[in-house]
Amino acid sequence: MGYQKKYLPLLIGAALAAGIFIGSKLNFNDSNEKIFATNSKKDKLNRLIDYIDYEYVDRVNTDSIVDVTVNGILENLDPHSVYIPVDEYEDNADDMRGNFTGIGISFYVYNDTIAVIRAIEGGPAAKAGIKGGDRILYADGRKLFGSEFDRDSISHYLKGEINSRVKLKVFRKSNGEMMDVKVRRKEVPLVSVDASYKLMDDIGYIKVNRFSESTTDEFEEALDDLIDQGISKLVLDLRNNPGGYIGVAEQMVDEFLGNDKLVLITRNKNGEEERTYASRSGDFEDGKLYVLINENSASASEIVAGAIQDNDRGTIIGRRSFGKGLVQREMALGDGSAVRLTIARYYTPTGRSIQRPYGNGNEAYYSEYEKRYNNGELLHADSIQVADSLRYITPKGNIVYGGGGIIPDVFIPKDTSVENETLQYVSRSGFMSYFIFEYLEENRSQFKGMSFASFLKNFEVSTALSEEFLDYSRFSEARIDLRNYDAALKRALKANIAQQLYGPNAYEFILNDGDPMLTKVLQLEGKTTLEK
Repeated sequence: MGYQKKYLPLLIGAALAAGIFIGSKLNFNDSNEKIFATNSKKDKLNRLIDYIDYEYVDRVNTDSIVDVTVNGILENLDPHSVYIPVDEYEDNADDMRGNFTGIGISFYVYNDTIAVIRAIEGGPAAKAGIKGGDRILYADGRKLFGSEFDRDSISHYLKGEINSRVKLKVFRKSNGEMMDVKVRRKEVPLVSVDASYKLMDDIGYIKVNRFSESTTDEFEEALDDLIDQGISKLVLDLRNNPGGYIGVAEQMVDEFLGNDKLVLITRNKNGEEERTYASRSGDFEDGKLYVLINENSASASEIVAGAIQDNDRGTIIGRRSFGKGLVQREMALGDGSAVRLTIARYYTPTGRSIQRPYGNGNEAYYSEYEKRYNNGELLHADSIQVADSLRYITPKGNIVYGGGGIIPDVFIPKDTSVENETLQYVSRSGFMSYFIFEYLEENRSQFKGMSFASFLKNFEVSTALSEEFLDYSRFSEARIDLRNYDAALKRALKANIAQQLYGPNAYEFILNDGDPMLTKVLQLEGKTTLEK
């Protein structure tokens, strides 16, 4: 005890001295030069944020400053190194996992009420009896309707832990019935294979919208089903597919290439290479293959198209792809946010990089579509700019080019008329879908018990319905004239009705009738029309 008393003043003095020293380092009365007088760049950033937090004249959310700072740093690296904030991370994760835990419905917030568009087939809500047109009014006693209801919290109430139960109060508009429904939350797939069916005879068709964790299983199931139906030719539609996991793309390519065929090369900043080869017996190594791409096919889509083209395995049809040849890895930042950082470049089997230049900044990079439009390459194959220094030769002697995207073997021009682009946009953006929901609100009963085959054969969109949509959309006020696209408009309306009644496969089946790229496939195969 005497020992402790003896040295207590010394210990207190040492503690005070340490405190004074630390405090001097946090003295925000110092000049700017002194605050930033450090060799540590990380310390400089931390001290700046602390300085703002303590001394800035107005109250500032320093978390938002950090977000802006991180974004600013990443924007100076490359266009694909990105920051994912906390409030966006879960949706991004669900999208890449290919599933989420919930009740399994697609819905609108319609007149301040959750209106079910469609219960996902085989999902928890469908098994509990929930149908399109139903309104979900309460979840576990919480009110989910009214103008004061926070729409952003809907997912919070409908998603949850796997196998957890939610008690829903549901109003069925068709008969005025109020129902209490218990639903056990399950894993619900976010489908990445939009469509899978026979085009005709022995030609199959599969459309893939992204490369998520579930894509391999979905694709293999679809392919096996088509093989069982006797196909020997396949159209793989990767149009508007932004990419996803590289490993999933490699697995897809492995279905088409024989063992030991080179699929992909990745190379990091140290020049270290990793080569991926086909390593298993694929289910479609001998069948004839067509791959459809366009200016929005990117990343993993380009890995597939590039590997098929460089191995002389199939025919690429469409327009030059986006041109993304950078590999990202995700790193959690500890607070629920994350960064996807570019760690390598990838190269096709012939050794070509398809990453287009990004040295002029992100704005120029993402305005590439406008540049392609202006130089005419969306309309004419000979307008595609290539560099002879980036010329490569495939094993069979075909010439391919690097430097920005996959150039197709067979070019299909884009219809760039304002009217057609507008029609395509409203058909796929959800605007037309909202109109169709209102139509089905009044006419759902006429489709009760109708199979898709019967719908396809017997239902026709009336001129009155198409004109009603034109009035609803107010295109005339925007001076957009769709009279020359009457057949395409009616087809789009029918496809949107089919989507809400029968799902995405039905939607793509109808829209693909008359599609220029599929028409070219049929021409190459000596066919004339799709099967009905």
